[in-house]
Amino acid sequence: MSPRSARLARLSRSVTFSACHRLHSKSLSDEENLKLFGKCNNPNGHGHNYKVVVTVRGEIDPVSGMVMNLTDLKECMQAAIMEPLDHKNLDRDVPYFSEVVSTTENVAVFIWDSLQKLLPQGILYKVEVHETEQNVVVYKGEETIVK
Repeated sequence: MSPRSARLARLSRSVTFSACHRLHSKSLSDEENLKLFGKCNNPNGHGHNYKVVVTVRGEIDPVSGMVMNLTDLKECMQAAIMEPLDHKNLDRDVPYFSEVVSTTENVAVFIWDSLQKLLPQGILYKVEVHETEQNVVVYKGEETIVK
């Protein structure tokens, strides 16, 4: 490959935030919620120290040598993740979760959608949300087709 050929790369950055939530679906009875979510359905909620890894992808700019300026990515992550979610009760403080169960899957979708509004079109590749060291959700923007 010649030096002028476009090279693709992925760039990742991580942040951590603390938040509490309660796993509870308005579509289920209290008994069904308790059976489905167990101790995570505690009416007082529970907290996590979430780690989020955001990956963007694109061509390496021949002038800057970057896929994206890390300072710009950091600012987008601050606005899309830290400001709305850090030290918040997800169910009470984040309007999105008033109608959506605050599972880690839905946290990943919320972050993806928030970043999509701030990042250059087509650059966002993956959002990883680590709820614990053992539990990780990866979301790449895929949607199922409703039949």
